[in-house]
Amino acid sequence: MISSTHQGIAICAIDAFSEVPLGGNGATVVLLDKPACTNWMQDLARELAQSETAFLWHNKQQWCLRWFTPSCEVPLCGHASLAAGLALYQWGKIDLGEEYFFSTSSGNLRIEVHSEKLASLDLPTTGLTSRIQEPWMAELLGTSLLNQWSSGLAYGVLLVSANFPLGKLDPHNSVWRNGPEKAWLVMQGAETPHHYQLRFFAPGLGISEDPVTGSAHALVAPWWCEQLNLSQVSGWQPSQRPGGMLCIPQKNSQIRIKGSGTLLWKGELPWISTNSDGEAWKK
Repeated sequence: MISSTHQGIAICAIDAFSEVPLGGNGATVVLLDKPACTNWMQDLARELAQSETAFLWHNKQQWCLRWFTPSCEVPLCGHASLAAGLALYQWGKIDLGEEYFFSTSSGNLRIEVHSEKLASLDLPTTGLTSRIQEPWMAELLGTSLLNQWSSGLAYGVLLVSANFPLGKLDPHNSVWRNGPEKAWLVMQGAETPHHYQLRFFAPGLGISEDPVTGSAHALVAPWWCEQLNLSQVSGWQPSQRPGGMLCIPQKNSQIRIKGSGTLLWKGELPWISTNSDGEAWKK
């Protein structure tokens, strides 16, 4: 059974990387007694229609975590992980100022909740690999690129000048499906108080535009630290639901991202059990 107590399953929605409701990147977090069927988790994520839904359960002294977009499971998600940590605090499952780890398909991710609305999360960074510029890139942007890369996350990265009108890019343009990459981020230098900003388009993950993307910032923050000769940088995402985070490279090839999150709602799903085939169904 997914809920062995025959009670409702705890669920909440948190707007990550935002100090106010309806900003940043929304995530739903579902607290399970034990792992659920993958198909059921995917169906629920599709029904909830957030950019990501996080599923949590406790196993052998650690918290296990998986992430689903409305169309697929993803190997890494920063904003839903931050939301998961804040949700666990809301449910009274973890304490402030203590270090915990999420067991995920991308390894163990450190999480620490500093207050009801602030947490820090360590994410892996894969580094950037130089990529050949293709004609569609400059044609789409209407300007020459300063650089372009690919990455182990299957994110493509395009660097444009600081005066490029980033806000005018169309997230629904079919050109974002070009190339083998699952997602594209376009970045540029920014003005104080932020050091850089980016937008993130992910049709390969079933998302036209992800509002604020922790994994994308974890990917490019080391490059910005190196370019600006800084030990930490502030990144911003000027999407329709803007938000940002502080990014601090760690010694273990990880990036600590620190950001706010706001509880939007919380409640319960009806008690869920499984049939003999392991498929989740409502009791």
